[in-house]
Amino acid sequence: MLALLSAFLLWLAWPPFSFTAPLLLIAFIPLLFALEDIMRNNYSRKGQKVFLTAGLTCLVWNTASIYWVFNAMNAILPTIIAMLISLIPFGLGALLMTLAFRLYYQLRKRNNFIISAAGLLSFWISYEFLHQSWDLAFPWMTLGNGFASMHQIIQWYEYTGVYGGTIWIWLSNLFLFQIIYNYRFNKPTKVLVPVIGWGALIVVPIALSLTIYNQYTEHLNPSEIVVVQPNVDPYAKYGSMPVEAQIENLIRLSDSIAAPNTEFFIWPETAIPEMTNEEDIYGSHIYYRLQDFLNKYKNGNLLSGIESYLLYDSAKTTTARSLENGQFVDYFNAAAMFENAGKVQFYHKSKLVPGVEQLPFAGTLSFMKPLFAAFGGTTGGYGRQKEPSVFYSQSGIGAAPVICYESIWGDYVSKYVKEGAQFIAVITNDGWWGNTSGKDQHLDYAKLRAIETRRWVVRSANTGISAFINQRGDIVQQSKWWEPTALKQEINLNEEITFYTNKGDYLAYLGSVASILFLGMILIKLRKRQSN
Repeated sequence: MLALLSAFLLWLAWPPFSFTAPLLLIAFIPLLFALEDIMRNNYSRKGQKVFLTAGLTCLVWNTASIYWVFNAMNAILPTIIAMLISLIPFGLGALLMTLAFRLYYQLRKRNNFIISAAGLLSFWISYEFLHQSWDLAFPWMTLGNGFASMHQIIQWYEYTGVYGGTIWIWLSNLFLFQIIYNYRFNKPTKVLVPVIGWGALIVVPIALSLTIYNQYTEHLNPSEIVVVQPNVDPYAKYGSMPVEAQIENLIRLSDSIAAPNTEFFIWPETAIPEMTNEEDIYGSHIYYRLQDFLNKYKNGNLLSGIESYLLYDSAKTTTARSLENGQFVDYFNAAAMFENAGKVQFYHKSKLVPGVEQLPFAGTLSFMKPLFAAFGGTTGGYGRQKEPSVFYSQSGIGAAPVICYESIWGDYVSKYVKEGAQFIAVITNDGWWGNTSGKDQHLDYAKLRAIETRRWVVRSANTGISAFINQRGDIVQQSKWWEPTALKQEINLNEEITFYTNKGDYLAYLGSVASILFLGMILIKLRKRQSN
């Protein structure tokens, strides 16, 4: 029951719920009491019981918060395959979280609470860092993301990123748990001082954040942006509506709200659904139509999602596929920027969805490529580029083309900014998830990128929610779900670099190093025990 209570509090605190995020600061306390009870009583197989109890919390919390993953998978893949792929975020994330508690138990057996708590915090950070770095990456449930619905209280993310939120959550839970435990069982005479200390741990960061939030002023450097939401059903996008008709719809929506001085039009992920050879783009009918559209706008640039490919004479990449004519091809979920001066730039999505857009551990599991190809052709086989690249307009404005899932990586988005991006353009197609909390969470997480980098986030979503987010993380404008529309906003470009942008996920590296040291302690004591 304690494990389920923690799961309930974690779910209730998670976006898109509003004003409940502070529950994260106490949500793990019931679970910590459950684990302490197991460790202090005469249970058999305590390690297994710790694992199963913590695993119940983590699995229920993960599944309740990101249930929409199965909805999307089940709509495009057979049910059994959808269930298996859904295990990546549901089960694997919960498993990694649970391993942190299992290692905490190993420390707790032979060390005091302070050392064990420091180990638990380090192991948790290592799990989060691993789960954003390897081929099965899915950092959606990183603890620091939980404050996205109350961005006013975490303005200090410009210094720490989301890992600062993770550390804050765990320090609060561990500190208050120890206070309550000591009062309940050890009956200390001095309780007021620890309680005041815990209160300061909560109040000081919030007060600092609110001060930053209220005093933050954007430097005036205006640029007019139009985002378009065409509202094309993603499951009927291919075949039911001609490419030309989809492009004309996008142009019509753009023209309906644009002004002669509009500098950027932002269209969503895969807005141009025709598979396009990047090397032949200047001769394509799409290119000529888009140039006609942009000729009406003196400084106009179009940043759009597009499906593209490149042909090679040899297998230049691990994702290249052989063709019957002896050539090789790479397909991309890409972004392209068209200038009214004629230049076209391409960016290839780097953070690919495991199992859907890429085959995890492709070198080791290359024998499974035919299986993935059988479920959708390009499934598991998109090409990618390793590092982000910035689109520069003819007037020198730098735009970050962030495609869908990539907006979850704070460190990756910050690399665009270090390369010169003055605003962030998130292009996405959240319609795959339907009218679930997935689209709302995705929107909320974009606010974190605005705070970390102090850049406007301009969000174009095919079916919603499209939005403009300022440098404080406020949503200035947003669309409704599932309606065709266009939004126009004058944003402020920014060239300043925040501490987090400059240093990246330094807290994750420190936590990972600490976890190695704590793991070494566990192994040394296990070896001593075996030798005795």
